[in-house]
Amino acid sequence: MTRRKQYWLMKSEPSDFSIDDLKRVVTEPWTGVRNFQARNYMRAMRPGDGVFFYHSSTEVPGIHGLAEVASEPYPDPTQFSARSKYYDEKSSPEHPRWYLVDVRYERTLKRPITLEEVKRHGDELGSEFALIRRGSRLSVMPVTAAQWQHLLALEKTPT
Repeated sequence: MTRRKQYWLMKSEPSDFSIDDLKRVVTEPWTGVRNFQARNYMRAMRPGDGVFFYHSSTEVPGIHGLAEVASEPYPDPTQFSARSKYYDEKSSPEHPRWYLVDVRYERTLKRPITLEEVKRHGDELGSEFALIRRGSRLSVMPVTAAQWQHLLALEKTPT
């Protein structure tokens, strides 16, 4: 049985790690996720899944690039290091709490798809789209195939 490709939106503050940083290093572990729902989404990811790379906490938040999941989920090593800002004393190598995937650069969008633009297309994207749902602040969230196609098409339209 062939698994259907899944799609995701992953947020990063460009001052910490941007689409340009991913382009430079090509593949990077997506460390530091410390929300259980976001962690569960990461554990559902598989190599080849599509990723919207979203810049948050910036002057113009929005989707700035495309990436793909490049690994199976595995324990985030930062949870075990007391020197890491992502250290979790309740986690151990025998019983890890936090997982990550490696993410591989695909391309930078010709123009960002801004959060404001995404909100204007809320009716087409559906009320279940987590990025525009009130109270949703997850750093990792699912995107349906239809939402993925709709958002990608926005790149080709003028703002």
